[in-house]
Amino acid sequence: MGNRDPETDPRGFLGDELRRARQAAGFSSQEALAAKLGFDRSVIAKAETGDRPPTPEVLAPWCEACGLDYDHYARLAKLARAADGPVASWFVEWLEKEVAAQMLRVWSPLLIPGLLQTAEYARALFIATGAGDDYADELVTVRMGRQEILDRLRPPHIVALVDESVLHRLIGSPEIMHDALMRVAELSQRPHIVVQVVPSAKGANAGLSGTFDLATAPDGVTTLRQDGVEDQTTESKTLVSEAVILFDLIRGNALPRDESRELILKVAEQWKQ
Repeated sequence: MGNRDPETDPRGFLGDELRRARQAAGFSSQEALAAKLGFDRSVIAKAETGDRPPTPEVLAPWCEACGLDYDHYARLAKLARAADGPVASWFVEWLEKEVAAQMLRVWSPLLIPGLLQTAEYARALFIATGAGDDYADELVTVRMGRQEILDRLRPPHIVALVDESVLHRLIGSPEIMHDALMRVAELSQRPHIVVQVVPSAKGANAGLSGTFDLATAPDGVTTLRQDGVEDQTTESKTLVSEAVILFDLIRGNALPRDESRELILKVAEQWKQ
């Protein structure tokens, strides 16, 4: 259970209960349950240690496989996630890598990357996911705090690739979209920030399977954060190498830096009309 006390920590309590349920159902190892559910073992391990309370997509089949009352465990999972506060425990590790990074590579096929968002755009996103006003404000504060690395004396070199559909997806209101895209265009003029758009006319591209980020530290170690059923942060050389290749393939379809900025400004004006 690591350092999480199941007697005092909701995440630790849920993890302990899930571990007991797994063993009672005859799954003697995390690998056995992971194979049954079709997830990586790390998903099971992090849920049982309390580091990452399971999402509904993980919890539902887990309950079915172990004969558990889903509604009951869903309530426990909700309490466990709330115990994280505005920053989920699984995301803390990535934030540390992001702050220490010398280079960041970001691929976003759905949304403006968090490091480039305006507060209003971010808040509209959080409200859309069900966050109440106060909690959304806390989340926005955290997200805006992440952007402090952009203004430090020696900021990381950032290459952000976005799908063109991101520019046209309404988040909040037309005014919010206009301001958000103008912010991206403004940031793209900074020498250490490269923003490139993958045009829709290219059709399918290598990155449509999901968002991922790469953070490279000064010592050359690269960490991958990828979205899936569970967000994952890893330094696995195999996964990192595959992500680097994927990033290069996506970038090969992207517009050059200046053309990307022109397109962003053009769409921003369309939102203003």
